[in-house]
Amino acid sequence: MPTPDSAMKTYRDYYFLKARQERYPARSVYKLKEIDKRFRLFRPGMRVLDLGAAPGSWSLEASERVGPEGRVIGLDIQPTATPFPPNVRFFREDIFARTQALADLLQAEGAFDLVLSDLAPGTTGHRGTDQARSAALCGEALALAVSCLIKGGSFVVKVFMGPEVKPYTERLRALFTRVRSFKPASSRSESMETFVIASGFKGLLRPAPETSPDP
Repeated sequence: MPTPDSAMKTYRDYYFLKARQERYPARSVYKLKEIDKRFRLFRPGMRVLDLGAAPGSWSLEASERVGPEGRVIGLDIQPTATPFPPNVRFFREDIFARTQALADLLQAEGAFDLVLSDLAPGTTGHRGTDQARSAALCGEALALAVSCLIKGGSFVVKVFMGPEVKPYTERLRALFTRVRSFKPASSRSESMETFVIASGFKGLLRPAPETSPDP
């Protein structure tokens, strides 16, 4: 059985200490930095939707990368005390029970260039249960992403590796022109998580409008 000291040492690793030194609220920011370095997600002026945003590290990184002309909307069921710059707005929302106020907000904001999802379930320690809960979150994240992404936009989603990942990736391939997987070095080696990066959103396929026959 690990002692409290050994457990503290496990969590206060290099990235934990680096985040504290650089004044980020969580070590997860380095995962996003690695993903961006590999896949070049951000451009100045982009609109970004950050799902599972608390405590705020990803929103802070996105804010810096899109610049003052860009916009970041962060959503999480958990609150955060992190102070955000003016181009970030944070809202408490349950992705499974999204409010009309959120729908109105997203409509008012317009389409997003990039949707990020670092959503993760409260883990139980039972691998199958945790994978299933993660898959449900991934499904909701994708549903929200396709409803508000611009054509050509990108979607980054955290998944827990398991049998649900292959069919989920196939769904993404039908919606995006390119789909790749990536596990950042800053992810803990024992973690089930990896990230799927989908780019080139094809847009929602809608039926062509009916036309009247020629007289």
